[in-house]
Amino acid sequence: MKIALMNEFSQSSKNPTILGELKKVVEPMGHTVYNTAMEAPLVPQDVPEAYTEDNPRLTYLHLGIQAALLLNSGAVDFVITGCGTGQGALMSLNMYPGVVCGYCIEPTDAYLFLQINNGNALSIPYAKGFGWGADLNLNNIFTKAFSSPKGQGYPASGKESQNRNAAILSTMKSQIAKPLVEALKSLDQNMVKEALIPRFLDCFYAGCKDEELKAYVDSVVASK
Repeated sequence: MKIALMNEFSQSSKNPTILGELKKVVEPMGHTVYNTAMEAPLVPQDVPEAYTEDNPRLTYLHLGIQAALLLNSGAVDFVITGCGTGQGALMSLNMYPGVVCGYCIEPTDAYLFLQINNGNALSIPYAKGFGWGADLNLNNIFTKAFSSPKGQGYPASGKESQNRNAAILSTMKSQIAKPLVEALKSLDQNMVKEALIPRFLDCFYAGCKDEELKAYVDSVVASK
């Protein structure tokens, strides 16, 4: 499995901690982690000069764009994201077709969401409640999320109906949402450009299986 980690500016200083715990859990399982998040600036984050063209000030709005492109193109199979509360990233990701993001505070959330709802992204709060032992909580979340196959149901007797409803929800979302390229073209293209940071593009181009999405990203990159 290919897993992308992404977080926005307010929690960028915690990226090394999150990345370290994620890799510690999933790499022994044979999974690959791509760090598509922004890096923490070397100066206070409220200073505009802290951000550069290669490391712009990404918000949770940019995370939805990144997740939609990575998951729908097949570049990755799963996304770990979040923000201060985890709520903004959750809403941003769930706007897009092909993205099913759950809210995760503790390990049981991760396990139940993936067994019952069979999603492909988790949003975690990295400020609210992120205190002593936060690294242990992250480790346990990632262990519960990735140590067993998704969609097995909980309890097991509910597997058939839970999988059916998860599939129906995915279909309904595709029916009411715009096709992804059309949706992205309807956005402020400057925001899309900002989301396409170098580490995101490395991940996207390494695994993209959708020529239409690749052509769109190529066109946005060329217009920078």
